[in-house]
Amino acid sequence: MAKVLVVEDDSQLAGELVEWLRLQNHLPESTDSGEDALQLLANFKFDLVLLDWNLTGMNGLSVCQRYRAAGGKAPIIFLTGEGDIDHVESGLNAGADDYIVKPFNVRELAARMASIFRRPSELLDSQVRLGGVLVDPQDRTVTFEHKTIHLSPKEGAVLEFLMRHPGRCFSSKNILDGVWPSDAESTEDTVRTCMKTLRQKLLKLGKPDLIQTVPRHGYKIDLDQ
Repeated sequence: MAKVLVVEDDSQLAGELVEWLRLQNHLPESTDSGEDALQLLANFKFDLVLLDWNLTGMNGLSVCQRYRAAGGKAPIIFLTGEGDIDHVESGLNAGADDYIVKPFNVRELAARMASIFRRPSELLDSQVRLGGVLVDPQDRTVTFEHKTIHLSPKEGAVLEFLMRHPGRCFSSKNILDGVWPSDAESTEDTVRTCMKTLRQKLLKLGKPDLIQTVPRHGYKIDLDQ
């Protein structure tokens, strides 16, 4: 099971890839924006990025270059209709691990992904440990003192985001922009509702004060908890 970011502005293809990845027991996230992709990559750890070249706005090549320049290590496979040798060379030189020309068969994609996942040093440990609390984004579980709780996708994403930035305070809008930058249906009320249910589950875990409310500012992980 891998956490995969799909960066594709063809909504039909993106939907098909997300569905296929789920059928393969992976955990896909998707966005159609290069800028949003960089934000997601900065806030979360992914095991693989499937990156379209011809994105609206910032193109895939720029996304790859900026991500690598910032120290990003997740493997990247370009998915693009640009199959000439100049594009292939540019993509690989920018730091991509592989390059697939559209249209492609998912069997080819599966084989390329399997090849990448056979490189243990390339796979990222997506778990987050802090103050005795272990968050596993892939299983969407939180463990503390031998007790484990299961989270919804939104709860898991919010807790992972906060745990990767301990001590920093984020408003509901900050969390919304950091966790779901391309989700037009999520609002600040979504964040507040998610925070309520998340705290109820943390109470059962014995860590009710892990997430602190900072009046007029937002939420943060309490490093003293």
